[in-house]
This record gives sequence, structure tokens and C-alpha cells, in this order.
Amino acid sequence: MAKKSPEKAQVYIIGEWPMVETYVDLCSRHGYGVFFSSNAQPSAKSLAAAGARKSTVIPKNCSLGIELTNTDLSSKRKNLQKLDSALPATSAILSSSVAVSASEQSGWIKGKHRLIGFSALPTLIEKPLVEVAPTVFSPKETVEVVLRFFESLGKKIEVVQDRVGMIMPRILCQLINESMFSLMDEVSTPQEIDSAMKLGANYPQGPIEWADKIGIRQVYAVLSAVQSDLHEDRYRIAPLLKQLAETGRP
Repeated sequence: MAKKSPEKAQVYIIGEWPMVETYVDLCSRHGYGVFFSSNAQPSAKSLAAAGARKSTVIPKNCSLGIELTNTDLSSKRKNLQKLDSALPATSAILSSSVAVSASEQSGWIKGKHRLIGFSALPTLIEKPLVEVAPTVFSPKETVEVVLRFFESLGKKIEVVQDRVGMIMPRILCQLINESMFSLMDEVSTPQEIDSAMKLGANYPQGPIEWADKIGIRQVYAVLSAVQSDLHEDRYRIAPLLKQLAETGRP
């Protein structure tokens, strides 16, 4: 008699594109059953992830929920409340905490013990390292579940303090912000700034190139959160970056 294949663990992913699309693909490739929805309707091409199903209904047997919103905290709160009410009580919730701390997010839901923050920005998701931020409410068992999940995706894990911006997103967004000040002061062109950082600091991409790939609104969300949290002048947002984030025009 043929041996029955073990049932794949199910995850539900919700939030902003292209981050949802990236995690759908990543989880599908590593053997998870994936259900997903997004804050905005993705294109037909974006829905082509193998084995994943778009669904506004969260299946009862999902063992993990992932929330990926940085720029719209109202939508993020609704998404987390939806996950909290639909997922089994034993299921963990992973939520991007680059623009709002995991501790603050845990106050939005009843099951605050099961929410753990992690770093999620477009393009950074594809990197081998992921930062994980437990809260004071996170039991050891939930943290271990989350660490095993990321290990199953082939990620290297760094457990960090639960602070907005986390480490890599904060540093990278500050670098982009400083490059915007340089543009405003007419120190150099975007191409010159990128070339200087790639050739002089051996960066894989220049800060302007990185800003284009991450998305200016994503960068602005991180910087706004850090500035609001720390109220320090060194985190002052370049007016050009703010203008681009709000209007899309220089």
C-alpha cells in the first residue's frame, strides 16, 4: 500500500505587494500550502505563484499568519485583527515591524502573546538574513516556532530588540535619506551618488537605486516611524524624500 504523503503546513499571507508576492513564492518553493490576499488588487501576472491560492477567507487549519504592511497602519491593524480572529489560538502571527513596533501591534489584537515582529521591506526579503523581534509577551514556544519557520525557508536569523526600523532597514533608509539631502544641496547627481557608494564603499547598489527598488513610500514609512519614536534631529527626513513619497514627483 502506498505511503500517504504528509499534509503540508498551511500559511496565510496578507499585506502589500510586492512583499506578499515574494513571500508567497518563497513559502510555496519550500513546501508550504499558501493562501494569500493583498491590500490592493494585484495584477493577473502577480497571481501566478505555483500552488498558492488567493482567498479572502482564512482557512481554519493555517498554522501561521504573516502580515506585510508598512505604509498603511490602518489596513495593517485590520489585517492583524482578521488574522487573530480567524487563526487557531495556537497559531503564531508574524508581522513586519519596520514601521511600527511588534509590541504596539500586539496591543491591537486579543492574542498578543502570539505576535512576533520581523524585518520586511521590498528587495530585503530576498536577502539571506531576517531580523526577528519578539515582544515581552512572546513565550519561548512561539519564538521557537517562528525560528523554525525561517530556518525552513533557508534564512539566517538575528534576534533583535523590538524597535521600529530594526537594524538593516533603519540603516539603509537613513543612507537613502542622506543621499536625498545631497541631491537637494546639488552636491552631485543620482548617478554620481550611486557610483560613489558602489565603487567607494563596495555597496552592491547605490542608495538611489535601492530607493527605487524598495519604493520611496516604504522608505518614508520607516524613517517617519523612527523619527516619531526617537524625536532626534539626526532622523530628520529630507524634504525631497517626503515630497517624493507624498506626490511621486520631485
